[in-house]
Amino acid sequence: MNWVVASSFGAVGMAIFAMIIRMKSAKKPASAKKIILPPIFMSTGALMFVVPMFRVTKMELLEAVIVGLLFSILLTKTSKFEIRENNIYLKRSKVFMYILVGLLIARIILKSILSTTIDIGQLSGMFWILAFSMIVPWRIAMYINYRKLKDQLQS
Repeated sequence: MNWVVASSFGAVGMAIFAMIIRMKSAKKPASAKKIILPPIFMSTGALMFVVPMFRVTKMELLEAVIVGLLFSILLTKTSKFEIRENNIYLKRSKVFMYILVGLLIARIILKSILSTTIDIGQLSGMFWILAFSMIVPWRIAMYINYRKLKDQLQS
């Protein structure tokens, strides 16, 4: 099986997993730990760059970071908190699911196009950088909004 196709199936599985987690998390109160830990766990993926096959050029790094930052804006705009029963909850957003699906489709299309000119290892590195560049600012924004509501609750 082609690596691009196989990794696309993996991306679909991860997207479904993310949607399920998001739906479940909206039913439980949010916490700083739940917001901060995902990027920390994901950061271990940077170890892939120890292997030369996954290393990217400076231009590929810049491109991946810029696209990740742009995608993070969509996620940040659709991640809002609310106070219910003296706890802070992540608001359910129907748009968030569409954005996740849209990002998945964009990823598959980009990967299909770029895999013809960029080595699969470098492309994997670029997509990890893109994802990390997307999740870190999104989670920072979430944490800032969470802290504002937490301070509001405590005053």
